[in-house]
Amino acid sequence: MLVPARVTVVSRSPDRFRQAHPDLCAMPGLELVAGDICDPASLPRGRAFTHVIHAAADSTLGPQLSPLQRFDQILEGTRNVLELAVQCGARRLLFTSSGAVYGAPPPGLVKIPESWRGMPDPLDPANAYGVAKRAAEHLCVLHARPGGLQVVIARCFAFVGPDLPLDVHFAIGNFIRDALWSERIVVGGDGSPLRSYLYQSDLAYWLMELLMRGEGSQAYNVGSDEAISVLELAHLVRDTLAPCKPVEILGAASQGLYQRNTYIPDITKAQEALAVRVSVPLRDAIIAAAQGIKGAD
Repeated sequence: MLVPARVTVVSRSPDRFRQAHPDLCAMPGLELVAGDICDPASLPRGRAFTHVIHAAADSTLGPQLSPLQRFDQILEGTRNVLELAVQCGARRLLFTSSGAVYGAPPPGLVKIPESWRGMPDPLDPANAYGVAKRAAEHLCVLHARPGGLQVVIARCFAFVGPDLPLDVHFAIGNFIRDALWSERIVVGGDGSPLRSYLYQSDLAYWLMELLMRGEGSQAYNVGSDEAISVLELAHLVRDTLAPCKPVEILGAASQGLYQRNTYIPDITKAQEALAVRVSVPLRDAIIAAAQGIKGAD
C-alpha cells in the first residue's frame, strides 16, 4: 500500500486536535489547517492535491443537530469538498458514506450487499442521515469525470477501537465504558439486534486501499461480516474485561434513528477486489480498545 508523502488535514479546531493527538501531529509531512466543509471559503483552495478523503460529518454529535441541519451538513459539505477536489486537480476522492443508506433490510437478508437497492424512508425526518448520505453518493458520481476525478465510495458500518466515544449511541463503546468504570454493564434494549465490528486499524487500512485502488464510481461495504447480537456483545465485553460484573438488560425496544434490527455488511466485493480482510478478532479488538482508552487517561 502506497502512503502519501504529504498529508493536509482540514479541522475546525486544529489546536484541539493537536492537544488530543500530539504524537500523530508530530509525524513528518502532516499539516493541519483550519477549515469547515460547510464554509467553502475556509477550505484550502489554490493548492494542488492528488488525493482527497472526505470523512467529515458529525456521526457522533449528529443527533444533537436538527434533521435539516444534518442533511445540509452532509450534502452541502460533500458538494464543497467535491468542488475543492475538482479545483485542486485531484485524481481520486474517497467519500466515507454509511451502511445507513440501505435502510432496514428485509427479513432474511442478514448481510447487506452493495447491490441491495433499499434506502431509508425519505418521508421520515429521523432518516435525515441515511437519506443525505445516499444523496451525497449520487452527488459524488455526478462530479466524477473520465480522465479527471475518480470517486470511490466507502459504505462504513460499525467499528471499535481506542478512539471510539464511550458516552454516545455506540453500544460497544458504552459496554467497554461500563466494564471499565461502572458497577454493571447495561443493555439499553432487549439485546436482540445483530451487529458486527471492525477494528480501527483494519478500517484505516481498508480506507487507504479504497482510496488508492478502488474502482471509480463504485461503492464498497467496509466493516466486519461476523454477526453478534447486542446481548452476546455485552457478555463478551464483560467476560473479556470484567468477569465479575453483572449484565443488566433494561428490555426497552430501541427507538428512532437507531432502531435497526440487523446491521451487517456483505464484504465480498471489497475482499475480492482489494484482498482486504478482518485481521483483528473481536475479542482482541475489545482488549486493544480498552487498553488504549485506559492508557489515554
